[in-house]
Amino acid sequence: MKINWSGFSKKTYPERLELLKDSIILSQELQEGLEKNENLSVQIADQLSENVLGTFSLPYSIVPEVLVNGQTYTVPYVTEEPSVVAAASFACKVISRAGGFTAQVHERQMIGQVALYQVPDREEARQVILSQKEELLKLANQAYPSIVKRGGGARDLRVEQFSGQTDFLVVYLHVDTQEAMGANMLNTMLEALKPRLENLSQGQSLMGILSNYATESLVTATCRIALRYLSPQNDQARELAEKIVLASHFAQADPYRAATHNKGIFNGIDALLIATGNDWRAIEAGAHAYASRDGLYRGLSLWTLDSEKEELIGEMTLPMPVATKGGSIGLNPRVVLSHELLGHPSAKELASIIVSMGLAQNFAALKALVGAGIQQGHMKLQAKSLALLAGAKEAEVPKLVEGLIAEKTFNLEKAKSILEILRS
Repeated sequence: MKINWSGFSKKTYPERLELLKDSIILSQELQEGLEKNENLSVQIADQLSENVLGTFSLPYSIVPEVLVNGQTYTVPYVTEEPSVVAAASFACKVISRAGGFTAQVHERQMIGQVALYQVPDREEARQVILSQKEELLKLANQAYPSIVKRGGGARDLRVEQFSGQTDFLVVYLHVDTQEAMGANMLNTMLEALKPRLENLSQGQSLMGILSNYATESLVTATCRIALRYLSPQNDQARELAEKIVLASHFAQADPYRAATHNKGIFNGIDALLIATGNDWRAIEAGAHAYASRDGLYRGLSLWTLDSEKEELIGEMTLPMPVATKGGSIGLNPRVVLSHELLGHPSAKELASIIVSMGLAQNFAALKALVGAGIQQGHMKLQAKSLALLAGAKEAEVPKLVEGLIAEKTFNLEKAKSILEILRS
């Protein structure tokens, strides 16, 4: 069923719920939970964490009509910054009209490591461990047989040496974790390997732990945007595309710019990671490490111009080891709703959507920065936040926003002053 999302952001909260109810098939339980604004209960929260006093809420939004690999998704976003949702919606509308995103999952394996020290002869130990690879992989799988039954399990093992203040011999285990992120799985396997590795190396094991630098879970998202979608005026469209390419080059050259460039990408990625119950801290850590893989911290996305086809091309590759099972995913009603809204994607499919959303967020930010400037887009949204902070009621907010924009002074004191005038 084709959904008419036109003017969705301008509808009232009840109208948005009604459109969703009429257009997207949700289970009755989830539909009722959405209407009641059902969130994580204190009882479940108390089991998930320590010293619990309550739960903490953030706005739950959607970005409609996101086209990835030929399929259209309604994407849930959890973020307190309204400009992020507005920017993503704008970018996805433009990119979907231009053909959408193409995403490729290169591999889907997690890596864990056992660090060995006080190894008498590291090269000899390395050769001995590699000669026992098949036995070690079998031992790892015996420690977690349920993943083997689901088609996953330990796939490879490699060994590297590191010299420094302490010399280490590090054993890396590669595991297909299927739909789970796999932290507990990897850690269980690594603990099982430690005694055998100590015996083979004649050394001591320092730790066995999953790595969040998931270089075997890379996902690439690309999009091609015909210049006519940037502006109806050919010269202006080309100039805008050329400036977006230059901004991309700037983020490759300067780590100060790269940090902000990548933060903008994660405005979108984190919003979807949180909505789907994934560990955004782990994903960010891995992505920032990946941004520094050649020794200089760089922007994660790259934009180029195909002058012959008159297309702006965006591309981004990221480690994206997300999960659709395990952890607290099935315990939080909002997370369950998110997976239902997305159509219950597999882990690979979800990773493709997430990286695509990061690229969309980046496109919107760069277009604003090199075009009218980022502040113009933020102005109305900032004014709305100030109006609410000043104590404006729902009916007073639009007029107060207009007053702040007309005054071009954005602070709480000015908002309170204008609100006083409006009320008098």
